[in-house]
Amino acid sequence: MRDFSYLRATSVEEAISAAAMPATMLLAGGTTLLDLAKCGVAEPERVVDISHLEGLDAIHVDAKGATIGALARMSRVASDEAIKAHFPAVSEALWQAASAQIRNMATIGGNLLQRTRCAYFRDPVTFPNCNKRNPGSGCAAVTGVNRNHSVLGGNSACIATYPGDLAVALTALDAVVHLGDRQVPIDDFFLLPGSTPDKEHAMRPGEIITAISIPASPVARHSTFLKVRDRQSYEFAAASAAVGMDLAADGRTIRDIRVAIGGVATKPWRLRAVEDALRGKALEPDTVKQASRLAIEGAVDHGANHYKIELAPRVVERAILKLGAAA
Repeated sequence: MRDFSYLRATSVEEAISAAAMPATMLLAGGTTLLDLAKCGVAEPERVVDISHLEGLDAIHVDAKGATIGALARMSRVASDEAIKAHFPAVSEALWQAASAQIRNMATIGGNLLQRTRCAYFRDPVTFPNCNKRNPGSGCAAVTGVNRNHSVLGGNSACIATYPGDLAVALTALDAVVHLGDRQVPIDDFFLLPGSTPDKEHAMRPGEIITAISIPASPVARHSTFLKVRDRQSYEFAAASAAVGMDLAADGRTIRDIRVAIGGVATKPWRLRAVEDALRGKALEPDTVKQASRLAIEGAVDHGANHYKIELAPRVVERAILKLGAAA
C-alpha cells in the first residue's frame, strides 16, 4: 500500500473540489477502498474522507418515493420500516449482501461504486493483463478461469461481472442517481465495457454521489429480490433477480412488471424483453417460464460460466412466481 495524503472534507463543496484532483479517491465506509488498496489495485495519492458530511445519510420516504442519502449505511436502509413497506426488493437485496459487519460499515453510495470481484482484476502482480486496471493490456479472464464471469454485456475486452445486489433492485425499480446538480437514471449510470472497460460508470471528474431516489409505484410496493449463490451467506450471486409486479383486480393479469438480473452481466441488467412478454398476460407458470427464457438473449459463454445461461432464466422464473404467490 503506497503512502497517501489525507483530507477530511467539511462540506459537499469541499469534497467535490477535492475529488476533481487527479489520483484522488473518496473514503466513506471504506469497505471497498481498503480492500482494493491491500490488493494493490487502488493506489491513490490522496484520500478524501466524506464520512462525516452532514445531511448525506438521511432516508426520506413519502408519497412520491424514497430519497436515500449516499452516506446512509446499508444495514440502516435495509431495516428502515418505510423502505421495507414500500420498496421491499431494496431491503431484501441489502440484507442478502455481504456480512453483518460490512453492512454496518458500508454506505449506499459506496455500494453502487464497488468494483468487480474478478480475480484477475484483483491480483495485479500475478495477472498484469487486465483492461480495467491497465487499458489495452488484454483480458486474462476470457481464456482463463471464468466460472464467475458474465455471459451478458461483455466482449473481448472484458467479461468481469458487476458484483452488487442493491443496484439490481434499484435498476428494476427505475432509481435515479443524484450526482450533486446532475441526475442520472441508474440504467444509464452503469456502463458496458465497450472499448473502455476501465470506465464503469457515468460520473464525471469531481462528481460524487449525494443520494439515490426511487419513484413510488405499485410495482415497487410489490417487489422482491432473489439471490442464488454457492453458499448461503457472505457470497456473491451466481445469479439474482429483482422483480416488481402489479396485478389487475382479477389477481391473475399482470398489469405491469419490472425485472432486472445480477451476477450474470457486466452491469445490472434490465430485462425489458421479459417485461414486454408478460405485461397484460395471465400469471401462469408456462407463460412465465417461456418469457423468462428471454433473460439470456444475446448471452455468450466462455466455457466454465456456461451454467449461468441455464441458471439465469430459472432464477427469473422463480422470482416472478414467488412474487405472484404472495399477491
